[in-house]
Formats: sequence, structure tokens, C-alpha cells
Amino acid sequence: MVATVTDVYLNPHQARRRAPTQFEDLLGDSIERAYAAGIHELDALVAHLNRTGPSCPYNQGVWTAANFQEEIARLAA
Repeated sequence: MVATVTDVYLNPHQARRRAPTQFEDLLGDSIERAYAAGIHELDALVAHLNRTGPSCPYNQGVWTAANFQEEIARLAA
């Protein structure tokens, strides 16, 4: 008899501690739309977020490269 090995993988939902907030859902959707449109550079991504939203939760709603990186680091923690 031959034993088979199934691939082991991490389902992203297994790793999260809570459901995403509405802001996190909107931010993720906007980033996905930017990537789908061929936007891959940070400055262009920030410009896309400033055009389409969601607004930055601080800094008077305006995204910058610095506060985008800070927010993504905060969300990933």
C-alpha cells in the first residue's frame, strides 16, 4: 500500500486574529484594483489611493508614501 502526501498550505483565514474592518476591506480592494490596472510602483499606488480612496485614516485623509508604509506595517503587525 502506498501512502500519499497531501500538500500542506496555510489558508490566510487561519492566520488572522479577527475579521477585517470595513477600512481594511476597502483598502485591500483598492490595492487589488491598482495592481490589476498595472500599478506596481509605490508613488503610483499612493496616487491611486488618493484618487479612489479610501482616505488615509490620519494626515487629513491624504496618503503619502511614508504613511502608506506605516499603515501597512501597522496592519501587518
